[in-house]
Amino acid sequence: MILLDTCALIWLASDSPALSSGAKEALLKNSGYLFVSSFSAWEIALKSSKGKLTLRDLSPADWFARVLSHHHLTEITVNSVIAASSVALPPLHSDPADRVLIATAQLHGLALLTPDPLIQRYPDLRTVW
Repeated sequence: MILLDTCALIWLASDSPALSSGAKEALLKNSGYLFVSSFSAWEIALKSSKGKLTLRDLSPADWFARVLSHHHLTEITVNSVIAASSVALPPLHSDPADRVLIATAQLHGLALLTPDPLIQRYPDLRTVW
């Protein structure tokens, strides 16, 4: 069971060659058990509003919903436990969105699909790339 970080989600949606062979293999092996955080929708909306991501004339909410449906991904909503846990993590990474993803993966017993070397250094976190 795998939680995709936001860049992995974007790369999956765009069929990007940026996904490593290990990431592609993990996605195939875990088909039906792939998850994304609702916080990734926030990151996507933020990137879109800054012009760093083009969503093909879709709103960020519509893009997110279509990608989840098309790739059979299950959304995990960020709740108070995840939010509080993200703040209690060791200070290896300062990005609050990444910290939310780390806490989500830890609390749900998921491996986090990410190329980020800082995230990969977290104790008690399984990562795939």
